[in-house]
Amino acid sequence: MTDSEEEILDEPASLLDPKPILEREVSPLAPPLETLPIVEAPPGQPMVEYLSVNLTYPNGVQALKDVNLVVKKGEFVFLVGSTGSGKSSLLKMIHRELEPTTGAVYVDRQDISELKKHQIPYLRRKLGVIFQDFRVLPHKTAYENVAFALEVTGVHHRYIRPRVRRALELVSLSEKSHRLPGEMSGGEQQRVAIARALVNEPVLLIGDEPTGNLDPDTSWDIMQTLSQINASGTTVMVATHNSQIVDVMRKRVLVMQRGTLLRDEERGRYTAQPEARG
Repeated sequence: MTDSEEEILDEPASLLDPKPILEREVSPLAPPLETLPIVEAPPGQPMVEYLSVNLTYPNGVQALKDVNLVVKKGEFVFLVGSTGSGKSSLLKMIHRELEPTTGAVYVDRQDISELKKHQIPYLRRKLGVIFQDFRVLPHKTAYENVAFALEVTGVHHRYIRPRVRRALELVSLSEKSHRLPGEMSGGEQQRVAIARALVNEPVLLIGDEPTGNLDPDTSWDIMQTLSQINASGTTVMVATHNSQIVDVMRKRVLVMQRGTLLRDEERGRYTAQPEARG
């Protein structure tokens, strides 16, 4: 392997900060996406598994305590809890920004601790992440923002245009593909970010407080978009503090508290409801 090829494989350690990836120069040496050693799970099979996961930081703080959790392919899951409850730590483990102190994390039936360093970028290309602060590139149009996410992974130009158009169509931005972020509302910028997360056809879409900077009406529109994406078969995990959205949508709810999984409820609410008395 040449030095230039090695540089391409050595991508930034964090999927939760895509800026270094999106600002890289396009390189024709980037290997094809299909080399990811993961076979997509059939419907109903586990997409993400946490097996007796514990995480202790170097300062001695225990961020996660004996977490056992399975998210199945095609599910829509809300992850809720106060700041510092362990939500972010769980999400970061999916793409191996963090590794458990003990226990194991599986993504699409692959123990990701077994992946070699050069295989991790291929795992991350199969995941899509949406952020609270959009993180779109200000000097690129909506189309160019989405296309650039493909260009940096070496996708041939003949495939880029139809995939970008499809992604923008899914988020209802086809008619605004030529606009710069500064010419768009906050909700529209978040839709660009969703299209960027979708364009690599991820098996799992992660929302890290995706409506945190949006007004209530726009927040609802964004969550409806994520629900439609989930209806097409994509697994969706969303960390949020928006109790109203969680209560209205009635999806599976995982409640974290001080590093433990406190509650796991199908068609759940943000706050546990008191049992009815006879």
